[in-house]
Amino acid sequence: PDHLEARPSAAARPGSIAAPAPTAPPSPPLGTMSPMPPDARTLSSLPLKEFIAAVGSCYECSPWVAERAHASGPYDSLTALTTAMRMTVDAASDAEKLALLKAHPDLAGKAALEGDVTVESMAEQKRAGLSSLTPAEMSRFTELNNAYKARFGFPFILAVRNANKGTIFAAFERRVLNSVPAELTEGIAQVHKIAWMRLRDIVTPNPTGFLTCHVLDTARGCPAAGMAISLRKLDETSKLRHRVYFCPQSFSAPGLSAGGTWNLIGTFVTNDDGRLASGPALKDGYMHPGRYEWTFAVGDYFAAAGASFAPAGIPFLGDVPIRFGIDDPESHYHSCRDAQQALAFSALEQLLAGCGRPLLKCANDHHTWENAQG
Repeated sequence: PDHLEARPSAAARPGSIAAPAPTAPPSPPLGTMSPMPPDARTLSSLPLKEFIAAVGSCYECSPWVAERAHASGPYDSLTALTTAMRMTVDAASDAEKLALLKAHPDLAGKAALEGDVTVESMAEQKRAGLSSLTPAEMSRFTELNNAYKARFGFPFILAVRNANKGTIFAAFERRVLNSVPAELTEGIAQVHKIAWMRLRDIVTPNPTGFLTCHVLDTARGCPAAGMAISLRKLDETSKLRHRVYFCPQSFSAPGLSAGGTWNLIGTFVTNDDGRLASGPALKDGYMHPGRYEWTFAVGDYFAAAGASFAPAGIPFLGDVPIRFGIDDPESHYHSCRDAQQALAFSALEQLLAGCGRPLLKCANDHHTWENAQG
């Protein structure tokens, strides 16, 4: 894509380093890409029957949601379509909402084990590891399922696609103690989350989303100019799909799902303002939901700036990775606040204490974290 082509970088500040020019992933081989699904306007312009056939399963066994939402269409974006279906549910009667909750299968329940659930539910539970529970885990799930339904009258609902057994058990054990009104609200919220992820799979988003980054050097009170940065995306299936673009440079991801690889999307260098010299790292339809990783060449940057890491022979910081997720491909994402906060209050705080150097600070769009010294 044009925005990842090599471009001359702005002159770096004194002490900054030279860095590789941005690189772009090659186009996937012909014949390896699945056809792109329709966009929201095309889909919502279909006759009612075809529209329900396409998106009716997003709300579990409840095609009435798609039917009512269709009446207010067509919709110009994935976000608009999602909002319309969400509002349809929120405006439904209490009896309809309860029926919607009851339409969901038990997590790791008898129906799921026997395959008597929707294709979507089966895939989501399998991805979360619920098809490979140990006997002890299955016993605990059965106990929690029974206790939950006895207390609330509907099954426990959790958007498990990106969860694991540990997070599911923790949510189960916490929520089984909630009040009925609280769980009705939480259950509907989880139903909306499930529907959003299903819609995202079958609707091509508008190419409005983009990813940016800004790095500031609080040691010298200036932008971190000339810092080398790379961006990777996690492919958990190691299969080339239309939603994932690869570079040959990829490596295994220790501690993550088996077979997952972090595939290089591009390398960049910050300009005089500490921003990516080539503009957004992702844009023009290349923003895809998933897990990403920035890697900042912090050690090289500080070394080039003349920072002393004495008495250590090995610098405390080298390449600093920050992992984050992109959920909405139509939105603007700018770095990752929580991961950066953790970085600031751990590794960089130790660096500050160990050799008197102030912190490197990254600012982001949705939320900005402050200097850890403050």
